[in-house]
Amino acid sequence: MDEPAEIGRRVQRMRAERGLTQRALAEPSYTSAYISTLESGKVRPSETALRFLAGRLGTSYEELATGRPAHLATELRLALTDAQRTLATGDAAEAAPRYRRLLAEAERLGLDAERAEALLGLGDCALEAGELPDAIGHFEAAEKLLADEPLPRRARPIRGRAVAHLLAGELRYACYLLESAIDELNAGGLADPEALVLLYAAVISPYIDMGAHARAAHAAELALALAPRVADPALVAGMHRQVARTFLTAGRTAEADASLAKAQAIYQQLRLRTDLAHCHWMRGYVQAQNGDLVAAEAELRTARDMLAARRAALYAAQVEVELADVLRRLGRCEEAAELLSGLLELGDSHGAVHAGGAHRLLGLMAEERGEAESAEEHYVQALTLLERSGAGGDLADLCRLLGDLLRRTGRTEAALDAYRTGLGHRAAPGTTTLGPAPASPLRR
Repeated sequence: MDEPAEIGRRVQRMRAERGLTQRALAEPSYTSAYISTLESGKVRPSETALRFLAGRLGTSYEELATGRPAHLATELRLALTDAQRTLATGDAAEAAPRYRRLLAEAERLGLDAERAEALLGLGDCALEAGELPDAIGHFEAAEKLLADEPLPRRARPIRGRAVAHLLAGELRYACYLLESAIDELNAGGLADPEALVLLYAAVISPYIDMGAHARAAHAAELALALAPRVADPALVAGMHRQVARTFLTAGRTAEADASLAKAQAIYQQLRLRTDLAHCHWMRGYVQAQNGDLVAAEAELRTARDMLAARRAALYAAQVEVELADVLRRLGRCEEAAELLSGLLELGDSHGAVHAGGAHRLLGLMAEERGEAESAEEHYVQALTLLERSGAGGDLADLCRLLGDLLRRTGRTEAALDAYRTGLGHRAAPGTTTLGPAPASPLRR
């Protein structure tokens, strides 16, 4: 709301333009003396008073309070919806310039809610492009604009920041952000189902990567229980996609595939291409686990092509690690090695987990060729990268591979050290390095 003097001048101008006296404007709810005091800028009008006067003057509360015609904010919100649709169904590189223009317009008009929405869109665009520092900056700026809003309104930027840190290999910090928000929502009686499903679904991936499988399963159970109270179909689909990971971890592949089928059907209906690509990726993973390598290759190639077309670099890198493993198991090791070689440079940027996975697979292939020294080098490189990211579950498996290799080559003490390191990284059921698990929703 503008200063009282500015509002008073605006009311006086509009009243004069419409040929109304102060008494005619004031009645029946106010007095002409109140209108005189308001027009002189000596009183700050309440929202109730301004809404009454706006009705008498044939204008909007927003225009009377800020001087900004209401249609400008409406048009901006419609344009933001169009940009969101472009991002979901088109290309982040096309959506980002739209969001930047809309952010500038929202700043010019002083519309904080629309500024936050544009920043969230820019954050999502940066996530797809693998520009993680930019993504974090956009989500932090959006969260700052929403600082005075209830926590459910801040769930999206918090989740966005967490995903960016997760993709950067900062698993523990991603967990911390999500767990803190979940605890605050539940402890404060703000158990908004959509916000909680968004956060529970997001925390599954870092839990699994850290080896905290029981915690991931608990988050999945809570998300599934809340799903019937969620109206947004895309949010429900995203939950099913993440819950499928917990089913896979538990060896429940049929249930995982059923969850993925539900998600895929929604994404196809809504034409959400990046999310649909993730479903192809996970279904390929399920098929690989079941030994159907030919079908797995087809699904993973579809996912990689869809993500590459969207310039979703880090997501495409994750798929390529899975695809390379399928190619290795099909006996096409040269193709797998060529695919993995392009991922090694990610270790110097924000893809430490993916580069670590590439080194692990290259080590396995070197072992299969009988090249123990090369295998050891790749395992050690993978170990360094995964330790940096905190991927506890992967580290434990990698230490086992390294220990087995060292033992076979007669280096028993070094093998024992590797096994001990692996045991140190194997998380106990339901725990992380972060302390107690986040609270469950309060029962009502």
